[in-house]
Amino acid sequence: MLKDIIAEALADKVARIVAALDEVTVEVAAQDWLAACTLLRDHQKCRFDTMVDLCGVDYSAYGEAGRESQKYAVVVHLLSVTLNQRVRVRCYAQDDEFPVVHSLVDVWPSANWFEREAFDLFGVIFEGHPDLRRLLTDYGFVGHPFRKDFPTSGYVEMRYDPEQRRVLYQPVTIEPRENVPRVIRDNSYAS
Repeated sequence: MLKDIIAEALADKVARIVAALDEVTVEVAAQDWLAACTLLRDHQKCRFDTMVDLCGVDYSAYGEAGRESQKYAVVVHLLSVTLNQRVRVRCYAQDDEFPVVHSLVDVWPSANWFEREAFDLFGVIFEGHPDLRRLLTDYGFVGHPFRKDFPTSGYVEMRYDPEQRRVLYQPVTIEPRENVPRVIRDNSYAS
């Protein structure tokens, strides 16, 4: 079974391993992230040679209570083409104020753009990344828009001013409001 093979290959680097709905999820500590991923790629019984996806996750409001610490995680989905098997590996960043995990670009070069996206949208720093800079937001953008504490309207708005012939940044003028649907009931409607 894949769960047992991965548990054997990673040994003490596994913090938690779960097999549910025909999927295996492995959690590793931040200090073991790079070593564990390298083992999953190189171990003869694993051979996860393809990184399918890498993303950041904000667990601060996950479930009923959310998480008080280790709010930010990096999740990678791996595929072994030769052995026809898949695994999900998750790593929680130690520090919520400055989330850092090691870059996987040296293990799978395709991690480059995925890590830049996770940095840009979630603020996860990838130590050892060759070119960690914003990918989707503007260079002057403040904050990380996929964090759950980021305001829906943002901090600034920009518009093009045809008279000045340039883009202007200004404070947000959108009034926050609740989007609760209005329900109209007919008095003769029987429930």
